[in-house]
Amino acid sequence: MQSLVRPLLALLLAAAALPVSALPAQAAPPAAGAASGALTAAAEEWTPPLSTRGRWIVDADGDRFRLRSGNWDGAQGSWNGSGDRTDPAAHHAGQNSHGIPLGLDRVPMPALLADFRALGLNSIRLPFSNEMLRTSAPVPDAAVAANPALRGRTPLQVFDAVVAALTGAGFAVILNNHTVTTRWCCGLDGNERWNSGQTTARWADDWVAVARRYRGNPRVVGADLYNEVRRDTFHDPNWGLGDDRDWHAAAQEAADRILTEGNPDLLIVVEGINWTGIPVDGFPHGRPALTPARTLSHTLVRSGKLVYSAHFYGYTGPRHSGATGIGETSDPRYQDLGRDELAQVVHDQALFVAAESGAHFTAPVWISEFGIGADEAAARPKAWFRNLTGLLSAADADFAYWPLVGWSTAADGTPGGDSWALLRYDSAGRRSGVPDAGDWRTQPWAGLAATAGRTGPVAPVPSWHQLTTDHRDHSASLLTRAGGDWDSGARKAACPDGSRLAGLSHTGGRGLCSTSDLRAAAGAHTVVRNEAHVPPGGDWATGYTKLQCPADRFLIGYSLRGSRVSAALCAPARTALPAAGPGRTVWFDRGDARPAGAGGGEWAYGHHKGQCGPGEYAAGIAFTTRFAARSGPAALLCRPLPTA
Repeated sequence: MQSLVRPLLALLLAAAALPVSALPAQAAPPAAGAASGALTAAAEEWTPPLSTRGRWIVDADGDRFRLRSGNWDGAQGSWNGSGDRTDPAAHHAGQNSHGIPLGLDRVPMPALLADFRALGLNSIRLPFSNEMLRTSAPVPDAAVAANPALRGRTPLQVFDAVVAALTGAGFAVILNNHTVTTRWCCGLDGNERWNSGQTTARWADDWVAVARRYRGNPRVVGADLYNEVRRDTFHDPNWGLGDDRDWHAAAQEAADRILTEGNPDLLIVVEGINWTGIPVDGFPHGRPALTPARTLSHTLVRSGKLVYSAHFYGYTGPRHSGATGIGETSDPRYQDLGRDELAQVVHDQALFVAAESGAHFTAPVWISEFGIGADEAAARPKAWFRNLTGLLSAADADFAYWPLVGWSTAADGTPGGDSWALLRYDSAGRRSGVPDAGDWRTQPWAGLAATAGRTGPVAPVPSWHQLTTDHRDHSASLLTRAGGDWDSGARKAACPDGSRLAGLSHTGGRGLCSTSDLRAAAGAHTVVRNEAHVPPGGDWATGYTKLQCPADRFLIGYSLRGSRVSAALCAPARTALPAAGPGRTVWFDRGDARPAGAGGGEWAYGHHKGQCGPGEYAAGIAFTTRFAARSGPAALLCRPLPTA
């Protein structure tokens, strides 16, 4: 989110507790076109729910669905954090949103949705705050003056009505937990992390409640977990350290709970880390974005649901916070970069996730915020916007502009409002913006919004999933979870249902899973702790302890006690596995042993790893307990997959 208070906040770096779990489900929306008139003809045809195939988002028919989105903000809050909350001057751009989406005081909902459609949008990112979920007071009548049917409703009830109207008109809605408190983001505002002022468990509880609330509405398609995770006054967020500031772990926890307790159909959107460090020359600082995903990615309990996201604004930079004056560093801003350099930086910080196919991190990338003012006059920012929209078109990327709706003048007619909005409305509801004459952003926006990119069917592709036991269990299998704790006291990892274990690291506890339909629909898993299933004459790792699956089973997981292998987890196969020959032994205790062109990419940085070939399955793990030897996995038994 662009913020006018960031420069001031950078200097500082040198709700009533009603249970949200009790939120009732929202009623299903009217059928598309029931209340939207002419919008139906213009609406893009698509079939929910959405999922992913490699780098693409697809609908239920397997057709590519490109997120061409706008951010309809307001429900996350507009108060700048000081001054009288009732004074518009104390709110971002003089716009008091009253904790609901902007514009409902000035424009009837059908007209707003028609303008969204005219922009070429098919989806809306809809921010909210945790505080908004608990606010029991109704919004002022003036806040919904152009939509009198919403009078007397709480902010959450207004939010419900907006969701129903959007989805009823055919838009996909991605819910975005933008802030904890209903306050303008994003600096030192008390909303830096998902657990600023609340626990991770309470944050995840809220997400489960919200997912359940809209579960009956299939066009609510996504949960964007948290916005612009960043440093607070004293602490940085991290990606994988296992503490209470570990964004990777928190996102994994919330995502799995949403998919198992809330709504299994939702896309899960995980944004990269927006800022770490103190923005002062000579001190470490920067914008990691999605770069940590290259080393440590997410494997969810439901495959095909993960989307990564990142934000780019011209006045910020890869190592520039966006501050001006005191606190500004000498690092370049994105708007200081030429077209080719900008393209490389955006690729390196975000788009590599989609561009590099067949890796453990490969997923769609949604550039879910970028924007610029209609009143921008400087050459460099304008060139940046043209360059960015051009590279998003060239990359066929999913995108969402910030913001979609704003005011053009204050209620008393004096100049005011947010010049960044694509659509701006005065107090009489008159529109100005990208669809109208005189807005310099019209041409670059039209070029982006009109670029169809890939369309039509997207064939299923092999997918790869990383397992990590760095700090906790990582059981991505719902079937395994249902069977209870299969090795109490050990750190356990299991592949998602529909995958098989393809590789292990010698140290570090990492594993790699590959898409597979090998698992039988019924039958319990087997936990192997000894050599009971090694047949006579089948010593495939002499001198090593061998945990081998029964003949009708294959590896889906493993457990460790410290660094030592504890057990192997084997699942029943749906078809007979080849019985001829013991297979081949893949050793990796002294170096990497991966087949040429192996999928998954670099899934265990800094560690030796072994991996079965694409036509094989893993049937056993070998390790040693010899004195002075590392007792992690040392070899895999790889056998040929069934041919039929």
